[in-house]
Amino acid sequence: MTDTTTRALIPLPLAAARALVLVGGIATIVSAFLAWTWTSEFPGDLTISGYPGGLQWLTLIAGVLVTVFALSAYGVPGLGWLIPARNNAPLVLTAIGAFGVTWYTIISIAAELGGLANLEPGGWVAAIASLLPVIGAFALPEPHTESTKDNLKAYIAKPENIPAPAPLSPWVERAVITVATIIGLAVFTYGIDTEYGELFVGFLIVVVFAVWALHTAGLMDRFSRIVAHNRSFTLAMGFAAAIAFPFTQTDDHYANIGVNILIFGTVALGLNIVVGLAGLLDLGYVAFLGVGAYTAALVSGSEFSRFSGVHFPFWAAALAGAAASLIFGVLIGAPTLRLRGDYLAIVTLGFGEIFRIAVNNMDGESGPDITNGPNGIPSIPDLNFFGFNLGEAHDIAGFTIGRFANYYLLMVLIMALVVLVYTRAADSRIGRSWIAIREDETAATAMGINGFRVKLIAFALGAALAGLAGTVSAHVTYSVVPTPYQFAGSTPPNSAFLLAAVVLGGMGTVAGPILGAALLYLLPEKLVFLQDKSLLAFGIALILLMRFRPEGIIANRRRQLEFHETGQLDVPDTTTLSGEPAAVTKAGA
Repeated sequence: MTDTTTRALIPLPLAAARALVLVGGIATIVSAFLAWTWTSEFPGDLTISGYPGGLQWLTLIAGVLVTVFALSAYGVPGLGWLIPARNNAPLVLTAIGAFGVTWYTIISIAAELGGLANLEPGGWVAAIASLLPVIGAFALPEPHTESTKDNLKAYIAKPENIPAPAPLSPWVERAVITVATIIGLAVFTYGIDTEYGELFVGFLIVVVFAVWALHTAGLMDRFSRIVAHNRSFTLAMGFAAAIAFPFTQTDDHYANIGVNILIFGTVALGLNIVVGLAGLLDLGYVAFLGVGAYTAALVSGSEFSRFSGVHFPFWAAALAGAAASLIFGVLIGAPTLRLRGDYLAIVTLGFGEIFRIAVNNMDGESGPDITNGPNGIPSIPDLNFFGFNLGEAHDIAGFTIGRFANYYLLMVLIMALVVLVYTRAADSRIGRSWIAIREDETAATAMGINGFRVKLIAFALGAALAGLAGTVSAHVTYSVVPTPYQFAGSTPPNSAFLLAAVVLGGMGTVAGPILGAALLYLLPEKLVFLQDKSLLAFGIALILLMRFRPEGIIANRRRQLEFHETGQLDVPDTTTLSGEPAAVTKAGA
């Protein structure tokens, strides 16, 4: 086993490089307490010395991360666990993150206020201080050992040859999951509560590089092993955090964003059955959301409904919407699912457009009087459960829960049901059949799997879940119109955004489409300040993500193998909590 080091990009002695990273991290923290500009016209009020404001808080957090990882590299007792992979990549990434958010702020100040003359000395100090860790990090040599390949070969040949680290007790593992859940809720709440676009962009810079650093450090792999040991507890903590979210909000607008993210995520999870598990490219999936929404609007007591005298209770309207979407899924899937690949995609795209055009013409003039044409069905009444009106604010344990927060909590329950259906279906015999069809339909058919029946079940189940989400969407928005149910548009939900949420979040996973839906809904919402350039920035972000993470943010192990050879994966020279090499865990072996 031999150790070699790559040549550093910047020639500096090792001790000097480490010191530069540490000093730069501390200086970056200090710079956040200085005034960066003389006028409060830039959002966040960066004119105060002694107290951070706006984007300075993000620079402060990024500087803390740089300093902590630098101290860990020095071998400070108690911090060695931060870099189990024993590499310098976390230092490089956190340094770039601090540099990125600081210089983004400096450039934004100059662009919005009319030049660098609007910077106070503190702004220049921050710019120089955040550059120091980058120089130091790129001057650090990156060690490579032959032990990585040896460990992988030894594990494949004889797993018992790899020494296992001391396992954590179940209570400690659950404590780690609880702390991670609290941090995740705090990060999500901060991101969704950002009051202006510049702050949200800075937030994204810090979060992306921080998560990337944790991944390269090996902490994400260890956490994934803990989650694998405590799946039920992790799921329960996730839903507990989701329920707690509206109690952290003082503005019902952010609860509105939350409920729309859950609706979008629920539909994306249904599409994940069709695309992620069964491998069927559906470009008209948003039509099933529309079927559920229109069905609920017709039977929920709206005075503009064709059946205005009919007023189903919500449970009946939800079942009606899901059943109608399921029926449409079967009717569309039965004659078309014998097609494959591009031909199936074209047919589903046509179905989506036919649905939108059909409901647009059912106005009593161009067609039968059912959907009220382009005017849609407005004045859908709020839901009422046993005297609890979801359209009114309520006080719960001293917290005021508004209309959108009520619907948010309802969507959390529906999301829990959808996740249960998805996981049960994916782990069942039919779920394994979907995966076999996705990997090689010809081989699966040769092994006795009825490909047409299996695909039709996936199509129908995915359609039913979308219809279920559509029933809540109709009540949240008060009205249903044909415009949103198209293939592509500037805002979600539409078929293109839904497909992007599944692919970017991680096909074949539970959390991936939900995370993808959250990002794709928040980005257009928060990038409004870019005006006509928002779609350009959004497209650049998608291209970068596909370049550096083609398997999705939360990757399925099979998809990691599809996009990366074993040697191309990030392979830290360490072992996971279960005793398996991290290389094997990442490769999905």
